[in-house]
Amino acid sequence: MSNLKEICSGLPLDPMPVNQGRDPSIPHAPVRTPNLTPDEERLALRNSLRYFPPSHHSMLAAEFAQELRQYGHIYMYRFCPCILMRAYPIDQYPCRTRQAASIMLMIMNNLDPAVAQYPQELVTYGGNGQVFSNWAQFRLVMHYLSEMTEEQTLVMYSGHPMGLFPSLPSSPRAIITNGMVIPNYSSREQYEKMFALGVSMYGQMTAGSYCYIGPQGIVHGTLLTLLNAGRRYLGSGDMQGRVFVTSGLGGMSGAQAKAAVIAGCIGVIAEVDEAPLKKRHEQGWLMEVTSDMDRCIQRIRECKTTNTPLSLGYHGNIVDLWERLLKEYERTGELLVDLGSDQTSLHNPFSGGYYPVQLTLRQANRVMTTDSSRFHTMVHESLCRQVAAINKLSDAGMFFWDYGNAFLLEAKRAGAEVEMSGGGATEFRYPSYVQHIMGDIFSLGFGPFRWVCTSGKPCDLALTDDIAATVLEEISANVTERVRQQYDDNIRWIREAGKHNMVVGSQARILYSDQKGRVCIALAINQAIADGRVSAPVVISRDHHDVSGTDSPFRETSNVYDGSAFCADMAVQNFVGDAFRGATWVSLHNGGGVGWGEVVNGGFGLLLDGSREAAKRATLMLNWDVSNGVARRCWSGNSNAYETIQRTMETQQQLRVTMPFHVQDEHVLDRALQG
Repeated sequence: MSNLKEICSGLPLDPMPVNQGRDPSIPHAPVRTPNLTPDEERLALRNSLRYFPPSHHSMLAAEFAQELRQYGHIYMYRFCPCILMRAYPIDQYPCRTRQAASIMLMIMNNLDPAVAQYPQELVTYGGNGQVFSNWAQFRLVMHYLSEMTEEQTLVMYSGHPMGLFPSLPSSPRAIITNGMVIPNYSSREQYEKMFALGVSMYGQMTAGSYCYIGPQGIVHGTLLTLLNAGRRYLGSGDMQGRVFVTSGLGGMSGAQAKAAVIAGCIGVIAEVDEAPLKKRHEQGWLMEVTSDMDRCIQRIRECKTTNTPLSLGYHGNIVDLWERLLKEYERTGELLVDLGSDQTSLHNPFSGGYYPVQLTLRQANRVMTTDSSRFHTMVHESLCRQVAAINKLSDAGMFFWDYGNAFLLEAKRAGAEVEMSGGGATEFRYPSYVQHIMGDIFSLGFGPFRWVCTSGKPCDLALTDDIAATVLEEISANVTERVRQQYDDNIRWIREAGKHNMVVGSQARILYSDQKGRVCIALAINQAIADGRVSAPVVISRDHHDVSGTDSPFRETSNVYDGSAFCADMAVQNFVGDAFRGATWVSLHNGGGVGWGEVVNGGFGLLLDGSREAAKRATLMLNWDVSNGVARRCWSGNSNAYETIQRTMETQQQLRVTMPFHVQDEHVLDRALQG
């Protein structure tokens, strides 16, 4: 408790903490290369010193200048707290309101070394998904939250706490924006400079909104993707004996191995960095690890023969693995892979998100900073080799999809053969998983609903699991067959979730649910808190990767074909609408998943404390949070969304959505345009 009071007391200046520098025992973010001019370096230094009185500038300026030149950013390592960073039980935070304490808990969970990818650089996942830009911001935010009343709102500008401003008890306690750059200046190059200057930040999705729950979130999403990919591409949801090949075992991609085994298939995941491989193996998410390609191929054959589920981590480059699988096919005629994808961080291809096959990990980390032009060329060459192998295996019968990590977009920029003849701006030779698999699920209103038990007690999580499963079972008895399939998948997931040891950091859970399911689960959990069956408040949230939260033409809205895929009205409206309908905090980000300048996404957190007010907020906000996106998808022409919003209007009399009239005779258009 005393340690929590210390980090809530503001910037420690008298005396200042000793500068411990980087901790060599944990992973660190790759060195950034913002290529600042001398004047820009001076500005970055001036900006960083704004947090400190002039009496400290002489010492800190030299220190910060060294960080800027050595790491490409000023992280302010001196102010990194010595406290064990984790989600402490909510009652331990020194706050005036539990709403503020819930935000503090979620921030500290995002920076927990068991959760965060690069904790000392404040990166939660994705290689560059920041919680804050520097440690001064963290300390100031914790101080503001400890002082906040329920008539104040904390305003966050890209990691920087602008301050506490008067507001209403019904207002959000925090409003967060990350990377809100004027559109013409939203380029990768501009981002690197702006981040180095400390004026903008890449919050990914749930990093900068304080709502990441570890890889469990994407385990479930990946499981649903695999099950539905099996149904679509292989004609069955039974994945036994099927082989799924992919890459990446970091923050988000680390979930793939676990999801493959839960789905019952053979998951082979390539990873160049030994640290995340070891982490996933120690967590039990990877069953086996090998750096021997022959052994890798042997295990695939053995498990295919016996229909044995397996998660196998290949310590090596994914390009080598694809080329070896192709060689085996050409040599024997045996196709060893059924499904393929990729989850390297290709939204960040030149700063550690993708490692070209021509270089070792150590060589790549050196070349990306010493010869960036050569590194760019090698990344593009590697992508072309990767795509060439995938294309040939696909021609032989493998089904490949883009996992929304900008793989096909970056491959296209590299000159690889991924273009779709006659396709639109968002269409490639291979579909994104939204276009073929998850898009229709979103249009039914299903998306990644989450909750965190702020007591930190596993028994509370187990009880909320049971509450959620019971609610879904009751609802699923009266839904259409198409919707029931999704309910059945999620009931199976939530009934078995506790067995799979997926809690990393906070006691959190995720499931995909539609509008009715989310509201009913939230109300049932809120009632359990009121009754004392759940011992402390619960934070509800979701991934931004959802029905309404994200406008992303190469992922979440890639199946929107009315020309509005590049418009961001939905995400912005979602953020604003959640704010005045009762969310405890809201966030709006540029960038996330597919990269800076490629997406706008919004999220929320809402504290359930057992009160009637919390129930009212949850009902109003969650209904909007889903219906907003379903209505937009309906207007764009999606038939699932049309049916879903019609059913919703029948049950909610105050909901009135503008419904589209579809052109039934295409000749009408032909005659008009020819005339």
